[in-house]
Amino acid sequence: MEVIIILIFLIIMFCYYENNVFDITKFKISANVNNKIRIVHLSDLHSKEFGKDNKRLKKIILKQKPNIVVTTGDMIDSNLRKIDEIINFLAELNKVVYVVYIPGNNEMRTEKINEILYKINLNEVIVLDNKIKEININNNKIFILGLVENRIDEGESFYEKANSRYFYNKSNLLFNELESKNGIKIILSHYPENFAAIGEESYNKYNFNIMFSGHAHGGQFILPFIGGLFAPGQGILPKYYRGIHGEKNKLIISRGLGNSGFPLRLFNRPEVIVVDIYNRKRGFKWILFFITLIYGMFCL
Repeated sequence: MEVIIILIFLIIMFCYYENNVFDITKFKISANVNNKIRIVHLSDLHSKEFGKDNKRLKKIILKQKPNIVVTTGDMIDSNLRKIDEIINFLAELNKVVYVVYIPGNNEMRTEKINEILYKINLNEVIVLDNKIKEININNNKIFILGLVENRIDEGESFYEKANSRYFYNKSNLLFNELESKNGIKIILSHYPENFAAIGEESYNKYNFNIMFSGHAHGGQFILPFIGGLFAPGQGILPKYYRGIHGEKNKLIISRGLGNSGFPLRLFNRPEVIVVDIYNRKRGFKWILFFITLIYGMFCL
């Protein structure tokens, strides 16, 4: 009996750890920037609170000292729990660092989507609804395209909803406008599968630096030696469920922070992503300068 109690306790503690202890994932991307840019990427909070008013989450974000925070949808769950609390979290964070927000499929399918967008925008958080925003950070011009895609198929069964596809039919116009800009080009899209979709729906055919996405929840369960189990829009054993993808254009996928539908993550802790955009050539110049300086000191 004691063994069973201990086993149950250990399982409960493990599940708590898997769903409440942050995993900080860091990436470095080389680009033509004047000075380093640090971006924190959040997604799929689903109205979850890490401490009162999400103080634990805010603390871990600010500890990274970001220049900007991008959120890629489903910060508020479709059950509309804690709308004001999540909006207040974004507003308080925005007092310290730029926060950019796009809605995901959960926000979009609620009757309060307009109210949500209005309240977030009222708190001076940057809301991008199929728009491009220019931000200047560390003497760098950054152009951020925030996409809000609509469902393009039908069906109300669980299977049909889970495999739904989302697309904005005028996205080509926005991408063409973005390509004309001179600076760092960033895409925010809730749906990672659109990065390498077929034909007109593929975003990877355009020129940009980074696309940030969520939606996949890291496959919910990450099976050892196999990978993510299931992602909406991709099905069983999805390709785009976490990490960094692409060659010239980069896709960065957040495993998300909360849960929706199924209340448990496994080997898939809540994720905060930190991305440093830096100039590799500038670093090489400094290395060359120091080598030349040392060589001159010893040869004179």
